[in-house]
Amino acid sequence: VQLQASGGGLVQAGDSLRLSCTTSGLTFSRYAMGWFRQAPGKEREFVAGISWSAGSITQYTDYVKGRFTISRDNYKNTMYLQMNSLKPEDTAVYYCAADLGVGPVERPGAYDYWGQGTLVTVSS
Repeated sequence: VQLQASGGGLVQAGDSLRLSCTTSGLTFSRYAMGWFRQAPGKEREFVAGISWSAGSITQYTDYVKGRFTISRDNYKNTMYLQMNSLKPEDTAVYYCAADLGVGPVERPGAYDYWGQGTLVTVSS
């Protein structure tokens, strides 16, 4: 099983980025998916999650509600995170994760597989 996060980069405050998480080696539609992030010196935190199958249920941390949108494409075995109105405090390494369950869940321990992370840096 492999999860590959991509799409990070250096942007200015107010800009947008779209992260992708491509997967292989698993039946993607059977997994709830999530995005987490870890800023320097801080613990990894939940950002957004999407339920399995059609992804009809989404969940966001309060910090990103209204700015970030999580989605999935089961035909492409890929999950996305559209990030708008980025702020310097969004700077972190962003990780994607897969949970063999209905989801979404916030608890990192519930996830079975993790990607390697992609760095998002937002300058003021």
